[in-house]
Order: sequence, then structure tokens, then C-alpha cells
Amino acid sequence: MSAEILAAGTVCWRRVPSAGGERLHVLLIHRTKQRDVSFPKGKLDPGESMPQAAVRETHEETGLRVSLGVMLGTINYKLNGGSRRKTVQYWAAEVTSEAALASTFTPNNEVQALEWVPADEARARLSYTADQELYDVFLRLAEHDLLDTFSVTLLRHAKAEPQGAGTPADHLRPLTAVGTEQAQILVPILEAFGPQRLRSSTARRCLETIAPLAKRLNKRVRVTEALSQDFWDAGDLSLTRKLVGKIVKQGKNTVICSHLPVLPDLARELVLATGSVPGDYLTASAALPPAGFSVFHLSRTRPGAGILAVETYPLKH
Repeated sequence: MSAEILAAGTVCWRRVPSAGGERLHVLLIHRTKQRDVSFPKGKLDPGESMPQAAVRETHEETGLRVSLGVMLGTINYKLNGGSRRKTVQYWAAEVTSEAALASTFTPNNEVQALEWVPADEARARLSYTADQELYDVFLRLAEHDLLDTFSVTLLRHAKAEPQGAGTPADHLRPLTAVGTEQAQILVPILEAFGPQRLRSSTARRCLETIAPLAKRLNKRVRVTEALSQDFWDAGDLSLTRKLVGKIVKQGKNTVICSHLPVLPDLARELVLATGSVPGDYLTASAALPPAGFSVFHLSRTRPGAGILAVETYPLKH
């Protein structure tokens, strides 16, 4: 069986002032050894996730610090005469003015030059058909004004102590040693999506799951009874619906840590709040193992356009 190489990258974009207002530009890299033109990307380090690698490789190759927007898709191709396959996953990533000014890029052995190109001219500059086809997905999003996105991440708490004799009340159950380790592993993966708001159930196992991320980001956790399993058991979803509607209206990248029985209702409320089409993807996105999460990408300027993409990560441990 041929070995598979995993890699991840970004299509970086920004709006540049022009005579007619603003013009969309994308970033192309000119690689030194390959003498080609492509997007920032690179292989995963051992134990690294795709989102982590995409952010890290973008910074290493361009000097730009980005957060991931909507996922654009995956490219597969053969290497070395077909004996090995490479899979590359890509995200759109907005480059802010501050990030562009802070770039530390200098020409090196890997990347000879960076080039910001008007979006309608970039396709013809790309060296590979696979990159061009992936870029077509980006162009379709741009055509419908759907590049400016935010994410809502539904996170199931990490592994907790089981219920039973000698354990505290359900909402007081702590994480196990494995769960504590899972909470730490989650930090760089979730950070890749640029969380701006953190919300959690009142249960101890949820608070302990999201605490390392809050510490890393130096952000407070907004604790909400409406996300707890006890509240869900009571059967009143009115506050939950109101909360999800508020999160969508705010349009900020948000991580919500809750419980397995609550997650399907949170996913359904996201569908209702955005006018999305329901489907089997909702079931898959909410059926998460401990410390698993799903990232829902929504348009910041056109939230009524619905859910643009969903990524699900059953944390491997």
C-alpha cells in the first residue's frame, strides 16, 4: 500500500483600496526549488492536526499570522511516479492590515517571493490544475460575497469521571487524567480558527475542558445555564434558541462547550437561525466523542445564506 503524505494550506486574501473602492487580492507564493506558483502549504508535523499545520505553514512560508475561515476542500495527487499520494486540505484565510504590516517574510530557500494578485488574475498564474480547481471554489464564494465568515464551534466536553457510587453530583463530575490531557491537546487546534468568544455549560467537566483554551487566549468564559445538561433535561429550549440567535447575530468566532444530548439541539438551532437546509450532516456533526468538536462556518455579511461548511474533528488520543 502506498504511503499517504498529509499537508495543509491556505488561500490568503485581503481587500486592497483602489480607485473604485476595494479590490479583492489573493496571495501567491513563488517557490524557489520547484520554480512554481502556488498557495502556502506544508506537511503535518508528527501529532499535528490539519488546522494547526495550515496556520503554522502559512506563517513559516509567508510571515503572516492568520486564522482559518471557511474550508475550501482537499487536493489529492500522486508523487514519485505514483508510489506515494499527497493530500492537502485548504482553508480561506483573511489577512488583516495589521497582519500584513507585521509580516516577517524574507526570500529564502523555500519561497523566493510573495505576490498579492487581483483575485480575477490569480487563476492564470497558478502552476497546477489541481490548485486552479480548488481556487474555483474560492472564486464562487467571492462571487456571492461569502468570504467574510465567522465560525461557531460545538465542542463536547473531554472525558469525565463516570457517574456512580462515590462520585459527586452529575454537574460536579471532574475530568479524568485522560480528559485533562485532551483539554490541552484541543488548545492549538481550536486556536487555529481564531476564537473570539468562549461559552460553556455550568458543569464542571465543561468548564475544565475549555479552561486551557481560555488561558491561552486570555479570554473569559461566558458560563450559561442554557448549555447545561440539567437545563436540557428540563425540556425548555427557549433560552437555548435565544442564545444561539444572539451568537449568530454577533458574528464572532465562538466556541461552545456543552454535552452530548444538548449538541444536536444546538446544531438544529444554528440551522433555524441561519435559514439553512437541514440534513444528515447535522447528525454527524453532533454525534461527537469526548473532546470532539464541529466547526460551522457562516457568512458574517449574509448570515441568512446558511451554513457554508461544517468540519468535524473526533479528537484522536
